[in-house]
Amino acid sequence: MTETFIRIPMDILYMRKVEIVHDKITLTDEVEVVYEKKVTPHGNSAKVDAQKKYIGRRAYVIILKE
Repeated sequence: MTETFIRIPMDILYMRKVEIVHDKITLTDEVEVVYEKKVTPHGNSAKVDAQKKYIGRRAYVIILKE
């Protein structure tokens, strides 16, 4: 009998879920850090600063109501 292997990307194994109900958010993901920053101007756009060690990483940016 020959064994067959299926390669599954690790991202598929982790369920990511963002749910917004009545202006409340639920985020289900593997989170490394959560922090609060101000959006600052950057030319004709805007930006949110993050540490250099997070370059290339996925991030969620959630804009809150004032």
